[in-house]
Amino acid sequence: MATPFDTWSLDREIVLVKVLNHRRDKVFAAWMDPGALAEWYGPAGLKIESYEADIREGGLWRFDMVGLFEGKEQRFPNLMRFLEIVPNERIVMDYGTPDPNDPDRFRTTVTFDEQADGKTVLTMRQLHPTRQRRQVVIGFGAVEYGLQTLDGLAAWLDG
Repeated sequence: MATPFDTWSLDREIVLVKVLNHRRDKVFAAWMDPGALAEWYGPAGLKIESYEADIREGGLWRFDMVGLFEGKEQRFPNLMRFLEIVPNERIVMDYGTPDPNDPDRFRTTVTFDEQADGKTVLTMRQLHPTRQRRQVVIGFGAVEYGLQTLDGLAAWLDG
């Protein structure tokens, strides 16, 4: 059965890029270590509570993003299913909620391009199921939150 992810479409894609001052193998390792991932992943001001982390092809990471909003704790359940992992090159995952029928699940591809100066260009591409869903996530801040996540990775690597 065909899925929305079988074809690429610019009007469904969000692309985030960050140059990191670290070698590709170190940047990639930060994605592969469940403890590290829970420390740096997510938008500023939210913490990660990890419930299950099996980071390998066919594995999954189930976690909540937790934060205070108007003085009240809110939880945002997340699930990443790892489809492809090519060491130091690429991670492909489906990302959504733990609901197995989540209609808003999107495909994420993260690539790691090592530069001659030892830096790494990390590119994160999100492919959403519809153009309308892409617009909704842009509207609630997905681009800014994604960039904050990559800033968190940079700070974790620098620390």
